[in-house]
Amino acid sequence: MTNSLSPLLPLPSASFGLGLRTEHYLPILADKPAVDWFEILSENYMVPGGKPLAMLDAIRADYPVVMHGVSMSIGTPEGPSPDYLRDLKKLMERISPMWVSDHICWTGVHGKNMHDLFPLPYNEETIKLVVNNVRRVQDVLGRRLVLENVSSYLQYSSDSMPEWEFVAAIAEQADSMILLDVNNIYVSSVNHSFDAMDYLCGIPVGRVQQIHLAGHSDHGTHIIDTHDQPIADPVWALYAQAIRRFGAVPSMIERDDNIPPLAELVAELDQARRVCASACGTMLATATTDLAA
Repeated sequence: MTNSLSPLLPLPSASFGLGLRTEHYLPILADKPAVDWFEILSENYMVPGGKPLAMLDAIRADYPVVMHGVSMSIGTPEGPSPDYLRDLKKLMERISPMWVSDHICWTGVHGKNMHDLFPLPYNEETIKLVVNNVRRVQDVLGRRLVLENVSSYLQYSSDSMPEWEFVAAIAEQADSMILLDVNNIYVSSVNHSFDAMDYLCGIPVGRVQQIHLAGHSDHGTHIIDTHDQPIADPVWALYAQAIRRFGAVPSMIERDDNIPPLAELVAELDQARRVCASACGTMLATATTDLAA
């Protein structure tokens, strides 16, 4: 039923968002910061009422939002539960997000959520499973799902392809979109010793709907995707490369722990704007040179 999916509601080029966190509810409402949009954690608001939902309604009156889930478990054999999809769609209809996203992973089995984002085996069998689940979710929601690459700390013996081929195949076969987490690419590239540029080059340009930026913790022999630090210089450099390849894709910063005042995150978001503008300028200069030649 992919031909019946409603189109995505695109943001203007080079738009920049923040993850909405409870610590920032009141500053957002009082100060109206220079943020183009907010990304919400879907599960925090899939409730019948309460203060978080009331705050979301107030913020939604002033800002666009996108929905980002952590419990869909698109990679489990049984797929997302009907109850979960019902509540997700109810929230979607309430706040009219520009898109709905989650992760290419599994989070539990037999109805038990382990509250973590576990990677999947990268092979054709898993692609078929995930694609079928994505199509079912898209039929329920009536729109394309946007799916994020996760960071990983292990590899499966049954892997038969690199992660970027796996992610690209799911998007193409399910007619879904990609949330490209640049920090996750960097983390996994260090942990598994691959070239992060190979990852970027393996992702189809027209499928990238959004980019995530975040901080991590470097333990020397490995990196953990902790979202509790400012964005590291290598991630900024990889983000610039991503913009050169995919264009000015809507980008946002995630911060889930050690959360600073809102003004500090807005300042970091300004750095994302500068990196994006510089990368776009490089693209334009290269294109002009190629035309002149």
